Amino acid sequence: MKLIYFSLDYTPHDHRFLTAIAESGHQVFYVRLQRGARQVESRPVPPEVEIVLWAGGQKPFAWRDLPEYVLDFRRIVRRIQPDLIHAGPIQTCAFIALLSGFRPILTMSWGFDLMQDVHRGKGWEWVTRYVLKNTQYFTSDAEVTRQKAIAYGMNPARTVVFPWGVDLTHFTPKDWETSDAPAAEMTHSQNSDSAGTTHAPAELSDDWMTLFCNRAWEPIYGVDVLARAFVRVAAEIPNLRLLLVGSGSQGNRIREILMQGGVLERVIFPGQVRNTDLPRFYHMADLYISPSHIDGSSVSLMEAMACGLPCLVSDIPANREWVQEGYNGWLFRDGDDADLAAKLRQALQQRQHLPQIGRNARRIAEERADWRKNVQVLLETYQKVKEAR
Repeated sequence: MKLIYFSLDYTPHDHRFLTAIAESGHQVFYVRLQRGARQVESRPVPPEVEIVLWAGGQKPFAWRDLPEYVLDFRRIVRRIQPDLIHAGPIQTCAFIALLSGFRPILTMSWGFDLMQDVHRGKGWEWVTRYVLKNTQYFTSDAEVTRQKAIAYGMNPARTVVFPWGVDLTHFTPKDWETSDAPAAEMTHSQNSDSAGTTHAPAELSDDWMTLFCNRAWEPIYGVDVLARAFVRVAAEIPNLRLLLVGSGSQGNRIREILMQGGVLERVIFPGQVRNTDLPRFYHMADLYISPSHIDGSSVSLMEAMACGLPCLVSDIPANREWVQEGYNGWLFRDGDDADLAAKLRQALQQRQHLPQIGRNARRIAEERADWRKNVQVLLETYQKVKEAR
């Protein structure tokens, strides 16, 4: 089958999708809508995939460029003559694909398009309804986004949900490690080199309880809520520390919260971490925390579960699809740092039970978050979309 894969930027998710589609034998043409402020995936596009050069893909998306993009996308479609187009997010890539006049289209929600972007204004809402009423099939990674798509006009009979999942051979529990190579030393003040390359950290002492979060430091991910909760609990538990991976626009605010709370020296800031290095960081932790206000099936949550970490996450619909209170983790009231602090205390009081809770998390990951199995749902959906033509 010949298909166009059309997405916003080039992320680790795009790399995984493109690799899996190409390995399945399909002829894939990759169209990139924008080039963001920084490249978020260091691995190259798989060699079997043809990168399409067109009017877009060189700068951030702007609505003023929409007419030019639609006209050039029509040119691409005429040249390639695909069997289907796989496009998303909804209000950008899928919208352009529909305006090109081509059918059939599989629209893929990226979560934020239905959980956040649709609320930007009436124009965004109109585009969302237009796309979902005219697309042939819809897929997303969580039931909460499927229900939102239906509410905006998508035919429920033509919706497919599958968690994107993780590589269960890459993300494994700590005691599954086979490498004896020593890890690089890391201290609170020595987190990355001058070029910004993050090193794998040394194992932390068993005397410490380590919390881990790798959500982006942006308002929708609530890392400031975690910072406030950590200030509350760290004052009571002297051997508690926080491993805070990533960066973002709230960096100064988060550091200010930690500094004013007198706990900044108990927080490790490794910066951005490559996907290949992430398991070592999960293995340093005793508890994974995601304070996100908005989410689909969070890949970082699935990575933590696959690594055998108990999970403490915000009580939002998508997280309730994965975390069972007291079985593989805990839920706290979204945005409530006092409740997060209370749940932290509860989890830390059960330290002796954390290994079993982590094993339960791994079990759920094996049952529901296996990328190799889950991506087969997408490949089967392609045939349904082609038949819908």
